[in-house]
Amino acid sequence: MVQNRNKLIELFIGNISNAVIHEILEKAVIKEIVADKYRKELLTSFEIAKRYREKINPINRPLPGRDAVYIKEKIINKVKTELMTRVSRGYKNINIEVIEELVDKTLKNTEVI
Repeated sequence: MVQNRNKLIELFIGNISNAVIHEILEKAVIKEIVADKYRKELLTSFEIAKRYREKINPINRPLPGRDAVYIKEKIINKVKTELMTRVSRGYKNINIEVIEELVDKTLKNTEVI
């Protein structure tokens, strides 16, 4: 069961990271058509992450402290890495400063913390 749980946690991290990245990118773009695509990807990733969260631990109970810290650190690192890659590719208006705030908000919405 532990091996399966670890895989679920990694899948959860990947989907939450994707949701946070697309939320930041949505705010960074000027064209509404592109923002809509980012918004759809954000919602899709968030819904998938919520399903993984429910499989990890009952949703009405928060995750153990060490799991929550591990998840938060992994998400922040993944998001920063991806956004820095996008900045190096020429993306404009990406606000790196809001990463931790958005990660906290997202983890509260999924009842991780």
